[in-house]
Amino acid sequence: MKPSLSLFVLFLFFLAGCSGQNREKQISAPSSVGKSRIGLVFDVGGRGDKSFNDSAYNGLEIAKAKHGVNFIFIEPQGEGADREASLRQMAVDPDIGLIIGVGMLFSEDITAIAREFPDKKFVCIDYIHQPKVVIPANLQGIAFEEKKGSFLAGALAAMVTKTKTVGFIGGMESSVIKKFESGFIEGVRSINPAVRVISGYIGMTGSAFADPAKGKELALGQYGRGADIVYQAAGASGLGVIEAAKETRKLVICTDRDQEPEAPGFVLTSMTKAVDRALLKTVETFLDGSFKGGCVSVFGLADRYTDYVYNNKNASLIGIKNYQQLEDIRKKLIAGEIVVDETAVVQ
Repeated sequence: MKPSLSLFVLFLFFLAGCSGQNREKQISAPSSVGKSRIGLVFDVGGRGDKSFNDSAYNGLEIAKAKHGVNFIFIEPQGEGADREASLRQMAVDPDIGLIIGVGMLFSEDITAIAREFPDKKFVCIDYIHQPKVVIPANLQGIAFEEKKGSFLAGALAAMVTKTKTVGFIGGMESSVIKKFESGFIEGVRSINPAVRVISGYIGMTGSAFADPAKGKELALGQYGRGADIVYQAAGASGLGVIEAAKETRKLVICTDRDQEPEAPGFVLTSMTKAVDRALLKTVETFLDGSFKGGCVSVFGLADRYTDYVYNNKNASLIGIKNYQQLEDIRKKLIAGEIVVDETAVVQ
C-alpha cells in the first residue's frame, strides 16, 4: 500500500521543522537551562557494547567537556522492559531538563511520556515515527540515513568479495534493521547482481542486540557457507560476529562506530552513525534555547553523520580504486542521482 499524499506532506513538514539541525555550529556559554541535568536511558546492550550505546554516552561526555553539562544515566535491566519506568524516573526528577532514550525501542514509550511531561524536553535516537501519530512538541526524534550508508557497505562488499558470497546479520528483526539489510543488498546488486547475499537475524526481541554468542554462531555459519565478508548490524551481538571473523580470518563490516580495534586486519570498514556528534548538536540546542520538537531530525551522508570508515588502517583492504568508486557512489546518493527508497524492502 502506498502512503497517501497527505501523510507524505506531513512527513516533509516534520523534516522541515528540524531543518538545519545537523549543521555544525558554535554556541555561547550555557544559559540557565544548561544548569539542568541531562538524563540518558540506555537500551539493551547498555554501556560497553562498543557500538550504538557507547557512542551515545560519548556524545554526552563531549558535551560535558565542552559545555560543562551534568548528566546521569540508567542501564537497562534484562531485555529492557523497564524503558517506560526508567523514562518516568528521569521525568519526575526536577533537576533533569532533557531526557534521552537510546534506540528505536523507546519510540512508543517516550512519545507517551513526553505528552505526560510537557515541561521537559525529550530526544529519541533512531526514533520510529508512526504515520498517524503526532510527535509531541517537546520531543525530537533523531534518525540517520542508515539505508544509504548500508548501500555503500554493500557496494564495497561486492567490489572486494572473492567468493562472490557475502553475508548480513541483523540484531532484532525490525523496520530499522531491515533498512540495513535492504540497503546492503541493493548496494551489492548495484555492483554485481551475481553476488549472493546470505541474511540472518539473531532474534525478534530487544535481547537480540545483546547476544554475542548467537552472533558468532550465525557468522560462523555464513562464513562456512562461502561468505568471505559479513555485514553486522547487531549492537553488542555484533561483537560475536567480529570474533567469528577473527577466528575464520575472514572480513567483517561493522556498524555505528569504527570497530577496527576489535579485530585489526579483519574489519573491512564500519558503516558509522555519528550518534555522538548528533547528540552533541541536539544538546547544544537545548542549552541555547533553540531546541525544536515535534519532528524528526535526519543526520545523513552530506555532513558525514552517516558515513563509512576509510583510513590508513583499512586502506589496503579496500584499495584506492574501490575507495574512489565508493566516493563517487556516495556523491551520487547525496545528489539524488542514485535513489535509495528508505521504505522499500528488498526481497
